[in-house]
Amino acid sequence: MEINRIGRDVSVLSDQLEVPGIGFLPVNAFVVHGAEPVVVDTGLSLPGRGFLDALGAVIDPADVRWIWLTHPDRDHTGALFDLLELAPRARLVTTYLAMGIMSTERPLPIDRVHLLNPGQSLDAGDRRLTGFRPPLFDNPATVGFFDHSNGVCFSSDCFGAPMPTAELATCGDVANAPADALHAGQLLWAAVDSPWVHNVDRDRYLASMAPLRTFAPAVVLSTHLPPAPGRAAEFLDRVSLAPGADPFVGPDQAALEQMLATFEPPEPHPVS
Repeated sequence: MEINRIGRDVSVLSDQLEVPGIGFLPVNAFVVHGAEPVVVDTGLSLPGRGFLDALGAVIDPADVRWIWLTHPDRDHTGALFDLLELAPRARLVTTYLAMGIMSTERPLPIDRVHLLNPGQSLDAGDRRLTGFRPPLFDNPATVGFFDHSNGVCFSSDCFGAPMPTAELATCGDVANAPADALHAGQLLWAAVDSPWVHNVDRDRYLASMAPLRTFAPAVVLSTHLPPAPGRAAEFLDRVSLAPGADPFVGPDQAALEQMLATFEPPEPHPVS
């Protein structure tokens, strides 16, 4: 994992996954440093990703007071239960629906849950965090938030884009990515992650962006995009095009077999 810093009070814990035929997908979690530190999502549910090591490099887990789960998909919940053990004073910010989804895997400590819906705010000591439903999402429990103290918007999956290289996927500023690749990647990700967008009432879809336009974020921090200072208006205009973008159609079995044929066979085990 790579660690990037945004201003004085946000650390980005940057991971990535190679998606064949699509690119390198950023997978970020965040730490909001302040009077009551907030961890935003907890990384991939894959072994050996080093999330807790990266987290420990920027904050003592015991100091964490809030864990904001933007939604309960497996690329957001990897170290959740480990972190709850390491951070005994932390409370989990989530929704009733997400709490129910999580309980199908492992019961949550209900006395440590703080339920928050879009439009409601969390007092984190020296900052107010207001939840909102991003215009694009792949899980009905999704709640991003806006930090009024620094103008940073945590948008969950919204505004994501696969990057051309692993290095770009974990870089500190999306401005390093080629403009055409970013434009195409954001529209591709919208189709991959939110396929329902092709069937929406466009006026209602555009109206769903009103909270973000009102916030006018100084920085957009998406789970699936490098940090993006000064790009909020541009990104909102771009995802406004998503209903008319090409739908995503993944590989079928024939394509999978063709892909497998290009892999090198494993080395045979010696016979003893």
